[in-house]
Amino acid sequence: MDTTRLEAFSDGVFAIAITLLVLEIKVPPPNTALGAELLHLWPSYLAYVVSFLAIGTIWINHHGMFQHIVRVDGTLLLLNVLLLMLIAFLPFPTAVLAEAFHRGTDEPVAAAFYGGIHTVIGIFVTSMWRYAARGYRLLDTHLTAKKARQIERQFLIGPIAYAITAVVALVVPWLALLLFILLNVFYIWPRRSHESAASHIGDPTTSRDRSEGD
Repeated sequence: MDTTRLEAFSDGVFAIAITLLVLEIKVPPPNTALGAELLHLWPSYLAYVVSFLAIGTIWINHHGMFQHIVRVDGTLLLLNVLLLMLIAFLPFPTAVLAEAFHRGTDEPVAAAFYGGIHTVIGIFVTSMWRYAARGYRLLDTHLTAKKARQIERQFLIGPIAYAITAVVALVVPWLALLLFILLNVFYIWPRRSHESAASHIGDPTTSRDRSEGD
């Protein structure tokens, strides 16, 4: 089957998850100094931005992945559903992270928990690509083997980097937050790679490149 329904359903889950993030930013209670209370919410603003960028980045790379995956089967559908389950869960570790920095306690545990969820997300993203790319079972045949391996390496960086960041969070949670942001920035770039590869579809040299890459 083609990927149309999978992509449409996935886009819906991404949209809902990214919208739910703002619900974790609570309106200050009445009869308080509004200005001071709004400033006091800075951990919520920071957590919101980090997670918004994270979900947006995952969506960009999910879109890029399905520029090359042109068919789906039951296994890929299951892997995608499990990935979406984690995406929909992200507002919770985001709220935990913000609350820990609000209280000024348990920041290492909260940041490590947040990083751990992203590690598992990265594992599922990488697993989806590896499953689809193995033997070109679900890929567009115009994608070269060299490019398929390059994309896999880019995806594999994610779970490894997030796992390391989760460990760092247990010692220096502030550094972990910075690393979360840097990882989001890094993962914006693969989209250009995907588009570049897609632009070669129909180029007669791609078949030769694929043979040379095998």
